[in-house]
Order: sequence, then C-alpha cells, then structure tokens
Amino acid sequence: MIVEYLGAKEINGSLIVLDNIDNVSYEEMCQIVLSDGTSRQGRVIQIDGRRVVIEVFEGTRSLSLHNVKTRLKGHPMQMPLSVEILGRTFNGAGVPIDGLGEIFADKVCDINSLPINPIAREYPRDYIATGISSIDVMSTLIRGQKLPIFTGAGMKHNELASQIVRQAHLQGVDDDRFAIVFASMGVSADVAEYFKASFSRAGVSSRVVMFLNLSSDPVIERILTPRCALTAAEYLAYELGMHILVIMTDMTSYAEAVREFSSSKGEIPGRKGYPGYLYSDLASLYERAGIIKGKEGSVTQLPILTMPNDDITHPVPDLTGYITEGQIVLDRALSSKGIYPPVAVLPSLSRLMKDCIGEGYTREDHSELANQLFSMYAKVVDARALSSVIGEEELSEKDKKYIKFGKRFEEEFINQSSEENRSMQESLDLGWDLLSAFDESELDRIKKPTIEKYFRKK
Repeated sequence: MIVEYLGAKEINGSLIVLDNIDNVSYEEMCQIVLSDGTSRQGRVIQIDGRRVVIEVFEGTRSLSLHNVKTRLKGHPMQMPLSVEILGRTFNGAGVPIDGLGEIFADKVCDINSLPINPIAREYPRDYIATGISSIDVMSTLIRGQKLPIFTGAGMKHNELASQIVRQAHLQGVDDDRFAIVFASMGVSADVAEYFKASFSRAGVSSRVVMFLNLSSDPVIERILTPRCALTAAEYLAYELGMHILVIMTDMTSYAEAVREFSSSKGEIPGRKGYPGYLYSDLASLYERAGIIKGKEGSVTQLPILTMPNDDITHPVPDLTGYITEGQIVLDRALSSKGIYPPVAVLPSLSRLMKDCIGEGYTREDHSELANQLFSMYAKVVDARALSSVIGEEELSEKDKKYIKFGKRFEEEFINQSSEENRSMQESLDLGWDLLSAFDESELDRIKKPTIEKYFRKK
C-alpha cells in the first residue's frame, strides 16, 4: 500500500522536513508531487524519531508547506541494467539522456553496493595498456587496481582522460571483453560535449558507458554519479564477465558536493569544512574496485581529482592517497614547458606493478629499466638543483650529462601527442634508447645479462 503524506513541516534549501512519519528507511526514494501534477524525486537523508529529512533532487523551487504530497517508494535508489547500457549516455542519476529510450532491464540493482570483502579479493596479475609511455612503463595501471590521477586546475587532465578512454586496452584474448565506464562530475557543458565528440571520432563510443553530471545539475545528483557508474561497472564485470575500467573526473567536485550536502544537514565540519566521514565516504567508492574470486570480470578505477592550489596535502588527495594503491601526479612546471602529458615521474607510483610486469606480462627487462630510469631522473633533479646555485657552466661533465638526459627524457619519453598510441614494446625500447647515452658501468640498477641483451651504446 502506497501512503501519501500531505504538506511539509519545513523547507530549507533543497531539503524538506516531514513530521509523524512511520516505516521509513535511510536512503529510501521518494516522489514529491506538486499541486499542478508535476513530480520530483527525493531521497531520505536523515531520520530523527518520526521526523524525516528528504533531499529533493530538482530543488525546492515552487514548493510550499501546503502544496506537496510525498510518496515513499519503499526502496533505495535503483538502476535498471542490461548489456544495452554499453554505448549509452546517462545523467548523474542514471537516467538515459541520449534520446534512445529507457533501458530494458535484465536486472535492477541498488546503487549503494558494498565494498568488496578483502577475503573475496583475488590479487591482480595483469595490466591495462594506456598507450602512454610515462604511465605504462613508470606507473603501470594494473587490472583490478585503483590508481588516481592528481592534477591541478587548468591542466590538461580532460585531454588525458579522453586519450586513455580512446587508447586503453587489455593485452591478449580478453581485449574483446574490455569496456569503459566514464563518469564526469561538475563539468561544464562544453567539456561534456568534448568528451562525447572525442569518443565518437575515435570510434570507441560503443564500448563506453557515459554518466554526465554538469555543473548546472543538482548537487545531490553529483553525489549519486559515481555510485551509478560503479553499479553499472559491477554489473558488466561480475554478471557479464567483462573487464571494466572506470574513469571518474573530477572527484574533487564530488567531495565539494559532499561538503555542501553535509553543511545543509547542519553536520559538524572537519578539515577545510569537509565532513569527518569523508575518508569512509571515499573508501566506500574506491574499494568497489577489484577482482572477486570465482568471477571472470574485474573493475579497475582511475579517478581523477584536482588538487586545490596544487596542494597534495589537501584533504581530498590526502585521503585518496591513503585508500588507493599509488597515484599519478601531473606537474605544472612540465605543463608550462609544453610537455604533454605532464606526468611527474618521481612522486608517481603504482604499488601493484612490481608483481604484474616483467616476463609473462610486459617484457623481462621492464622492472629493471623502470628502476634505472627512476634513478637517472632523480639524479637529474639533483643536478638541476646544483645548477641553480652555481650555474650550469660550473657543473661536472657527469652532471651535465644528467642535465642533457633529463631534457631528452622529458621531451622524448614523457612528451607525446594526444593522438599517439605507443605500444609497451615501443615505450620500453625508447627507454633503452635514452640510456644509450651512458656507459654500461653507470647502469647500476640493471643486471648484466639484461644489459647484454638490450643495451646498445651510441
């Protein structure tokens, strides 16, 4: 039996408060019907005895204390799912916006899925190729991993996200079961159009499920967007046996929506105004990535977040770093030099790559080559610091060689066109080409048999 509650006790921003409500659950969906017959969606966000607070998705404009009827639906927010979602575009609340009609559901799932039980997890053992040398060689993305990209305002992270969607693929026979779930939060309309046009031109739209939340859309929808995207990814992965890469941009917009939402509820703020539960809230999203024992598919996450004022200690990147298995950091200094993608190699890392690269996965020399390039580039940074004090003319010949290597490393290895798709073999060979400027004795991170097989002195 559906019960309608007439009127409201209070209206505050996008919230309405009802009194004397029985048999209601947290996060239960509601339908708010106005006197003119139009309706809006809402969700229960707080229960205090018989008092209930409801967040109205479309806002409370034109609502009064007397012209509304509230119907409780008896279930949390759900999303209809089937293989038809591939190639479709949805808004942040999971409603199709591509004009192709509703989804004929094989299954309807609650969007508030639980994180994967650690006991049920299977350790990742394969990688996802992005076609970007600085990521594939230095911070390899592992299937089932959560690897965020830390960027700054105004940097080309949208172009990088688009390039990864166009180029990402699995190695081997499973590549035909690979798909991407792309979720954008708080982006402008022109950025959303850029993503759609980019995927369409590259011919990859058929394997992409898009969730678009614009900056003009309701804040509550921004909170729902990653949950809808991950629900779609979990269905494709664990029900249909596919390997899904979930790209979410921008998680800082999501966190700011959580902060605004928390403030509207009158909760006590924590660091920089974010609620104290931001860590657990982010973890509830990030921990939905992984491989489950007995399931064929996998969910890999690549969240992108903007660091306010390029501050990596800001609460959003700081908490994200505690939860995820590494990070890829974009550097403004490299970006100002015209380097794309401006990946800062030294602070970037992938904690799972050590067990998923090398013979049988990428190539036997991968691990040693990556360690050597890290070591050489760290010496470049030291040489540049010394040069800024005494001048480059006063540097030793060895330090000058490192300065020259650093320039080539940035301009030839890190830098590549947004349309350039390098294979893993090409990227590894390029790394060896850069090392050819040194003597064998200087390659202290590579074993002699590997040097004899791959090193070519110029």
